[in-house]
Amino acid sequence: MALVNTTLAAAVAITDNVIVVASATSLAANRIIKIDGEYLKINQAYVSGTTVGVTRGQEGSVTAAHQSGASVMTALASDLAVAPASVNEATLYAGQMSVTTTSYSAAGAIAFGLSQWTVAIINGTSALAMTIANPTLDQDGCYLHIVANGKAAHTVTYTAGLGNGGATFDVGTFSASLSMSSLLVACNGFWVSVGPTSATALAGSPTWA
Repeated sequence: MALVNTTLAAAVAITDNVIVVASATSLAANRIIKIDGEYLKINQAYVSGTTVGVTRGQEGSVTAAHQSGASVMTALASDLAVAPASVNEATLYAGQMSVTTTSYSAAGAIAFGLSQWTVAIINGTSALAMTIANPTLDQDGCYLHIVANGKAAHTVTYTAGLGNGGATFDVGTFSASLSMSSLLVACNGFWVSVGPTSATALAGSPTWA
């Protein structure tokens, strides 16, 4: 089957074994659902509807809370061309990258840790004001990829400024005309831009000013 996306219609707590989605298209018993970095399996008892019983933490992924509006991908296990991203780093084979994916549906701080690659997804089409703190020195080389999954003028405030550039590069502003992303890498206790920092340099990148 082709991969099908919908969204969560309600937040999911870490202990929930039922989720509510916006659309039931492609949902069927035993199919795999991916929300942020967690894989879930639709229970055998599921027949129809947008309220879905699930088994959490499948495919080696970590059970986590998810925000309303987060993307929900439906697939067969055979559709998954790559290994799940949220496996514990200790179980990674040589050449694999540890990845953490978290989505946000409300304004606030973006979290990141020691995963080599953190994906922070800002949900929806209402502009959210987000913040990021300095990485610690032991996070050098870790990537933070901030992605908007909808068109909205989100802002991401980083007080130190990209590359420790201060107020000249301390606020990243996304576009209400297209979905955007900003890729940062930790170096010497600061976030440094991997790509352009101006919308004129690349249409898909937010302006940092």
